[in-house]
Amino acid sequence: MADAAAVFRSMSRRAVQSRDLVVAFFLIFTLIVMIVPLNPALMDFLLSINITFSLVLLLTTVYASKPLDLSVFPSLLLMATLYRLSLNIATTRLILGNAKVAGELAAGKIVAVFATFVAGETGTGAQAIAIGATIFVIIVVIQFVVVTKGATRISEVAARFALDAMPGHQMAIDADLNAGLIDENQARQRRDELRRQTDFYGSMDGASKFVRGDAIAGIIITLVNILVGFIIGRVLYDMDWAQAASVFTRLTIGDGLVSQIPALLVSVAAGLLVTRSSSQDNLGTEVVTQLFSQRKALAFASLLISGLGVAGIWLPFPVIPLLTIGAACGLGWHLMGKAAAVQEAEGAEEAEGREAEAAAGREPERVEKLLHVDPMSLEVGYGLVPLVDTGRGGGLLGRVQMIRRQIAVDLGFVVPPIRIRDDIRLEANDYVISIQGSPVARGTAVPDRYLAMDPGTVSEPIEGIETTEPAFGLPAVWIEEQQRSEAERRGYTVVDAESVIATHLTEVIKKYAPDLLTREEVRRLLDNLRERAGQLVQDVVPDLLNVADVQKVLQKLLRERVSIRNLETVLEVLADYGRRTKDPEILTEYARNALARWICNEYAEGDTIYAVTMDPRLEEHIQQGIEHTEGGSFLTLPPAEVQRILEAVSRELGTLLQAGHQAVMLTSPQIRAHVKRMTEASIPLLAVLSYNEVLPEYKVESVGMVRLTE
Repeated sequence: MADAAAVFRSMSRRAVQSRDLVVAFFLIFTLIVMIVPLNPALMDFLLSINITFSLVLLLTTVYASKPLDLSVFPSLLLMATLYRLSLNIATTRLILGNAKVAGELAAGKIVAVFATFVAGETGTGAQAIAIGATIFVIIVVIQFVVVTKGATRISEVAARFALDAMPGHQMAIDADLNAGLIDENQARQRRDELRRQTDFYGSMDGASKFVRGDAIAGIIITLVNILVGFIIGRVLYDMDWAQAASVFTRLTIGDGLVSQIPALLVSVAAGLLVTRSSSQDNLGTEVVTQLFSQRKALAFASLLISGLGVAGIWLPFPVIPLLTIGAACGLGWHLMGKAAAVQEAEGAEEAEGREAEAAAGREPERVEKLLHVDPMSLEVGYGLVPLVDTGRGGGLLGRVQMIRRQIAVDLGFVVPPIRIRDDIRLEANDYVISIQGSPVARGTAVPDRYLAMDPGTVSEPIEGIETTEPAFGLPAVWIEEQQRSEAERRGYTVVDAESVIATHLTEVIKKYAPDLLTREEVRRLLDNLRERAGQLVQDVVPDLLNVADVQKVLQKLLRERVSIRNLETVLEVLADYGRRTKDPEILTEYARNALARWICNEYAEGDTIYAVTMDPRLEEHIQQGIEHTEGGSFLTLPPAEVQRILEAVSRELGTLLQAGHQAVMLTSPQIRAHVKRMTEASIPLLAVLSYNEVLPEYKVESVGMVRLTE
């Protein structure tokens, strides 16, 4: 006995491990059913499986909380349709080839039951046939015209809206990721769910067509079976017309009913699934909760139905059913009232508890205060507090005010107030810079020392505490005050601790400026511009674009450290090209062209821009790798090829930087944005300009050309 149990457990484990073979076996078996003649008893078993599968699929759909819980439904829909059609072929073979011998049991007991019990046995044989045929036609019409057509339309619309909304959802995910609200794994999960949702509705749109085709095929198969049955009955079996109609027509209608009723269940399941929105509960719970959420509706229904029941004493209304339903509605109204009273009592007890706490001098804590997140903050260890305390000679607060003014001049927007506070969890001389409550940078500063940085011109090293400058990553040394003159003589750049923190803070603001430019800040910038260019602002917002569209363009400019101080010029560009396209990538490129003078002045040395260029063949290759979709354009080059391009860019930039010039690269306008996006992770300070952004009065001197070596 124990050995048998062990063998059973072993077989169960193997079956679970081999569950991926079930679908393959099912498809092969379906093809066998179409080809090989079957016994009527086996046909009953297969038809029972079809009915059971349809019922399980319908109930599974009811208990799904969101469509993606059953993301495999489109494939199941196709498999169910294929299986049902194979059964139609098998039953047709049995009916036409076995009716003379087995009579009404030619295709099995299930078909016979549907041919007699569902169609009805009252009246003459012709009447039963007419009733069965009518029921069959009604079921097909309900499935084809009502359920399947509606589900197909919903799937089509949902797929279209999902595709249209995908870029916005992706940008929202990227924004949450950049703001630190989610981590990389959560962002990956959201993108995967978004992709699965779009694929699901697209697949459902196509799979619904199979259900419509199945309904049409059911009608055609039924008509063909009836016609061929008449011919076979008359010619081969020598039946009269009445006998042929009684045998073949009844069996054919029974076959149609036994296949179309499961098909109707599957169609209803498809409709329920595509009309579901994401929620925490299943369909049954939500229907009951939301439908009976209003007591007044039950009260009015009870009065109306009961009134009709009473009127049935004088009018030909059914009294007992109406009074029973009216009483049930009244009972529901009463029970809901008792539940509401219990909730009110619990709420009153909680309110009394809060009043008691307030009377005892303990006011309830306002938890909402904890939800506030500072746009930007600087936490310092207790050793750096003297740099912040103005009473002890600290000047960091004044430096922060100067930084905000300088950023307003350089980048064109007002940095939100930076909250500075001490944090006992940090080491004495450590500090942390946070954006939207998430740390983005950290460093160390020694208040009573100076930081000596090596810019690459040091003739002789100096003794001190070795470290790395936090803003630019330069090798540095913390030295005593009396070593300052000697360090400067040896070629070091020497700054105090306040300057170290201020410089690091400035670079962090420039790097994360797009995240600091919130929608509310953009609204304030537009309101400020409206005072002197009101009509221009009106032409763009809200007549042409919304604040979110303007924000995306400004954020993309700031991401490449292009000043938006000349906001009027940017809005003029949006007014000119906003009717042609709403793509923020394209609008940003137009805005950069309009800001070409500022860009040239930022990167030119005198009247010359020293830069590296790109081999025209490489530019053409990159342009061929750009794929344009409704959600924007993307670079589809293989990662290994992108890495080779980055290595080639780094080699040429080394020559440019060694000559003492800024990191600038010139490309064609068609690929500029994609080259910047490709290089910003590994070479963030590289400025990528297009030839359209270089004004005629500026000369370009190419220091090197980026090309791929064979």
